Amino acid sequence: MAHVDEEIASQPECWQRALDLTPKHLPEPGERVAIVGCGTSLYIAQAYAALRETLGLGETDAFAASEFPAARRYDRVVALTRSGTTTEVLDALARSRCTETVAITGDPATPVGAAARHVVPLEFADEKSVVQTRFATTALVLLRAHLGAAPQDLPEQASRALTAPLPEGALGAKQFTFLGTRWTSGVASEAALKVREASSSWTESYPAMEYRHGPISVSGPGSVVWFFGAPPTGLVQQVEATGAHVSVSDLDPLADLIRAQRLAVELASGRGLDPDQPRNLTRSIVLEQP
Repeated sequence: MAHVDEEIASQPECWQRALDLTPKHLPEPGERVAIVGCGTSLYIAQAYAALRETLGLGETDAFAASEFPAARRYDRVVALTRSGTTTEVLDALARSRCTETVAITGDPATPVGAAARHVVPLEFADEKSVVQTRFATTALVLLRAHLGAAPQDLPEQASRALTAPLPEGALGAKQFTFLGTRWTSGVASEAALKVREASSSWTESYPAMEYRHGPISVSGPGSVVWFFGAPPTGLVQQVEATGAHVSVSDLDPLADLIRAQRLAVELASGRGLDPDQPRNLTRSIVLEQP
C-alpha cells in the first residue's frame, strides 16, 4: 500500500483532532489578513480567504508565497507549509512587515519555527508522501472551525467519502474539470492539482459560472465535470448536453475532496505510476539562494 493510501484513510481521525484543538494566534474577527502558501497550500489558503470574507469576518487575501506583496499593510500574516522548509514561504515571512505572523505546519522543528512569530503545529497530520492530502484538509478543518464554519459531523462525512462510489465514468475519463463557487473554488483547484500531479491527467478548475465562458468547449464524452457544493441553477443541464459525466455530491465539499484524492490514486495506479512520487516533484521545494 502506498503511503498516500494510508494518509487519505486517516483523515477522519485527523479532522476530529483538529476540531478538538483550540489554537491560539489565528486571525480574529475584523483583522486584515494575508494567507500565503505554495501548491496545495495556496489552494487551501484561497478557500479559507474566501470563506472568511463571505462570513464577514474581515478582509482576507490569499497569495502564492512568491507573489506576497510585503509592503501592503496587514494585521496578521498566516503561512501554510507542511514541510516548514519551502523557500518561498520562508522568504515571504522574512519580507513581511507585519509583526503578527503565524505558521501552520506539519513540522515545527524546521526553519519556519524561527521565521514566524507564532506556530500552530499539526504534526499528527504530517505526511510521508510527496502528494499532500491529510495535512491540507486538516489545516482547512482547523481554520474552518476557528471561523465557526466547520460542521461537527465532518469526520463522519470524511468516513463516508472513503467508501462512497467514484463518479460514473471517472476511471475511464480522459479529461476532468473541477468547479466551485466562493470558497469551494479553492477546493476545486486543489482537486484538479491532486489528480494532475498524481496521475498526469488533463485537469482544469474554474469558478463554476466561468466554466460557461469558454472552458465548456472542451467537455464531451470522455470528460468528467465535478462540482464542489451546489451547482448554479441550470449548469448541470448544460454540462450534460455536452455528453460529459457530471458529479454532484451531498457531502460537505471538503469531504468530497477525499473522493477526488482517491480518484487520483486509482488513476495513477492504473497507469503504472507511483502516487507517492509524482514525476518531477519533491516533498518540499528548497531553492538555492543567489
